[in-house]
Order: sequence, then C-alpha cells, then structure tokens
Amino acid sequence: MILDRYLLRQFFPVFCVAVTMFVMLLSLIDLFANLWRYLNYEVPLKEILRVCFYYLPKSFSYAMPISLLFAAAYTLGDMYARNELTSVFSSGIPFWRFSVSLVVVGLLASIFAFFFEDRVVVPTFRVKNDLARLYLHQQRTESNSDIVIKARNGEVIYSVDYYDHVNNILNGLSIVEQTEDGSFISLIRAPQAKWTGEYWQLTNALIYQWEDGLLRVRPAEDTDIYREHPDTFRRNAVAAEDLPVREAGFLVRDLRSAGLPFVGALAEYYHRYSFSTVSLVVMILSISMGGRFRKNILLMSLLASLIAAVIFYISEMISMMMARLGYIPPLMGAWFPIFVFIVLGILLLRNAKT
Repeated sequence: MILDRYLLRQFFPVFCVAVTMFVMLLSLIDLFANLWRYLNYEVPLKEILRVCFYYLPKSFSYAMPISLLFAAAYTLGDMYARNELTSVFSSGIPFWRFSVSLVVVGLLASIFAFFFEDRVVVPTFRVKNDLARLYLHQQRTESNSDIVIKARNGEVIYSVDYYDHVNNILNGLSIVEQTEDGSFISLIRAPQAKWTGEYWQLTNALIYQWEDGLLRVRPAEDTDIYREHPDTFRRNAVAAEDLPVREAGFLVRDLRSAGLPFVGALAEYYHRYSFSTVSLVVMILSISMGGRFRKNILLMSLLASLIAAVIFYISEMISMMMARLGYIPPLMGAWFPIFVFIVLGILLLRNAKT
C-alpha cells in the first residue's frame, strides 16, 4: 500500500539516526566507566578499542527497542504536526490500520532480536568480559565452599567443606547414601577426595552403617562408584543470560538434577525468550500514544511513549526479581508484563481517536 511505504520511508531514517546515537552513547558510557582502570594498568589503546568493538553488539541490543520507540513516536508526532494524518483519516482509514506496518516492523525486530542475541550478542559479550577481566587483572575463581549436592535422584548426597577447582580436590567430604524412600543406608566421611579423571578417590575414609541395631564405624574400602563430574561441585560462575538458549536449557537441567538452586536460572531462561519481544511491546506502546494529544503533539507523543516504556521496564524488572526469588513462577515472571502491556497497547491502539 502506498501509505504503508510512505510511513516506512519516514520511519527508517529516524530509526537509523536514533540507533546510531544510542549505540555510541552506550559504548561511551561503558568506556568512560572503566577508562580510569585501563589507564591505571596502562592498557594499550588498541586493546581498549578491541574491548569497545566487542561491546557494540550488546549496545545495539540495548539500543534497538528504545530507538524503535523514539522513531515511531517521532514519525507519527511529526506527521500529526504537519497535518498529514488529517488527510489520511479523512479518507476513512482508521489509525490502527495506518499503523499496521509499524507493528509488523516491531514484530520482525523482535524475531531478529532473539536470533541476534543468541548468535551474536552472547558470544561477543562473553569475549568482551573476558578481555576486560584480563586487562584489568580481575580473577574469577571456580572453587567453592559449603556445598551440598544431590545425585542419582537424591539417593546420594554430597556435603563438601571446600572444593579446590585447580587441583580437583574435595576437602571435608561427607557422603550420605539412602534408599528412594529416604531410608538411611550409610554415611562415608573422608578428609579429602581427589578426582582421578574417572572417579573420586577417597583418602582415609570411614563408613558408618547400622548393624544389629548399632551404628558401627569402620575404614571404608577403596571404591570407584562416586563418579559425579567435578563441574558439579564448582562455583556456578556461568549465568544463564551468558549462554545461548540451548546451553542455558542444559544449565537449568544440570542444576535441577544436582539439587542446586535453579529457579533463578530457569527465570533467566524464560526471560531470554520474553525479552526478545520488547521491540514489539515498545512499538505498540509508542503507536498507541499517537493521536491522543491535540497540543504540542510531537513533544507529548515522545514524552508519553517514554513514560509508558519506563513503566514497562520497571514492571518487568520487578516481576523478574520476584521470579528469581521464587515468589512467583519463573514463567509468569518472564511473560506476565509482556502479556499485560501488549494487551493494553492493542486496546489503546484500537480505541485511538482518528
């Protein structure tokens, strides 16, 4: 349709300018936030620019939704200010129909955002963080302390005082074995256990078992039955949001099977899907604010769109925080704000004055 093409021709130049401006702004904010650290460690300019380069995809991911909102609000507000939409509406075309092309742009942007985040942003942002930690001499340990792990569907429970990631050694190890219904079988205690590559070799282990109604203790025989991988005991230094969607799903599964807290990771896993729809949400909100003002149209459209987007982001932040803490189901925490604001935006769009 001619009007759809005209609207898109007005929209995309504004969007390109906006996304370029926001990407540069976000990149400069990240650069200046760490610039004094780079200077303290005398990091070469070439390496600083390299870190900035790997941050560009993440900046674009952050900038795209707000750029879509700004471009849609500006385009429609400018057309209102120039009385161009008056001619459109006088021809009998409702506002929601005139704005369908922008909604389609928001939908396509959401689909693009999901794959762009998964295939480009996640790996480049990981490289950026690794380089920044390297140049700023920030060490990240994977050793862990005070660990309790459930294995084999809860039939084996490990309690470890400290896991040495460098040497693959468990210190202060206790292993409780029980039946499926939770009945006690035995308790093994060892001051240390070392990973041989295939199993944990216990040192000076003692085993406690009930015999003839008495709890007896004796030295435990050497065994190779304890084969839980060392990664099970290490500090969970990898977050779900730092992994591609498929690997994030595996992380949730591993945390669940190991008896570790997995609700936060599950919420982040769902959030990876829901957050990709932000472009569609802000586009609908921005469009729905058009046509509601008769004075200072351009300024009020931009301001109302920005306020609606801020309310949406705050709502999403609160719902995700509640989901991570377990107050609401992870699926609800990720998708409830999206559903509410899409429905609200569609209702406002359908009832927009024309």
